[in-house]
Amino acid sequence: MQTTNGTAGLPLPRGKAFAGMAGAYSALYTPFKKDGSLNEEMIEKVIDYGLSRGLRGFYLTGSTGEGFLLSKDERKRVYARAAKAAKGRAKLIAHVGCLATDDAVELAKFAAKTGIDWVSSVAPVYFGQCFDAAYDHYRRISSATDLPFMIYSLGADIVPDRDAKFFDLKNVKGMKYTNYKYWTVQALRNRLSKEVIFFAGICELAGANDFVAAAKLQDEVVRFVEQLIAKPNGSWHKSMMKYIGLDCGEGRAPNGRHLSKDELKDLFARLDALGFVRRNDARK
Repeated sequence: MQTTNGTAGLPLPRGKAFAGMAGAYSALYTPFKKDGSLNEEMIEKVIDYGLSRGLRGFYLTGSTGEGFLLSKDERKRVYARAAKAAKGRAKLIAHVGCLATDDAVELAKFAAKTGIDWVSSVAPVYFGQCFDAAYDHYRRISSATDLPFMIYSLGADIVPDRDAKFFDLKNVKGMKYTNYKYWTVQALRNRLSKEVIFFAGICELAGANDFVAAAKLQDEVVRFVEQLIAKPNGSWHKSMMKYIGLDCGEGRAPNGRHLSKDELKDLFARLDALGFVRRNDARK
């Protein structure tokens, strides 16, 4: 596949869909107020902060964004507010996955009207967990708009010969891969005859072949993630945003459960001990 030099020196496939897609992206926490309602103002603050620290884009209402715990209206409001905040400064990918394919199609169409750059979805959840159902699910969502579509492979094993068929769909141009069997991603890519992009943790330092510095950064990432997953509680995870000065509230049940003062103190002490995460960084 032909590539061009992307932002931050990373290679990009040729084509309008991929312009500006290189660099670091963040899965956006969906911020809530104390009463559990959507905090749209904080969406703008989180995006402004991320851009000031070098992020190139944001993935909206995915797993981190608690998309399946939001109403369709809330997800639409996230898309609209993020588009307003980004103002063309960042690429936005809207995860529209829903239990019902019709709902996902509705969200995809709204995202396109709002100014989102890409649409994405996990495979069918609970119902339709077979290849034929997943293919139809992706076909209907990806064809609902003219936006490029990104498959979201979350925790599932890639079967290269099988999964290559998804990329026969016109607007399917990428995959967000959340797993650790990266050799299967390479095997899948080798079977494709079209330009595609994979989101799988490649960073600027690796793109520049500076693996000494990349290894140091990766070590910090691992140590941070160890604290992130220390407790299976979405409120624990989102409180890391509070640590840097961006209060995104707590996780929505059953993902999140209220943190006591002692638990919050423990979390902050763990982050202090890391030495590379700056408390109240967003307020400086």
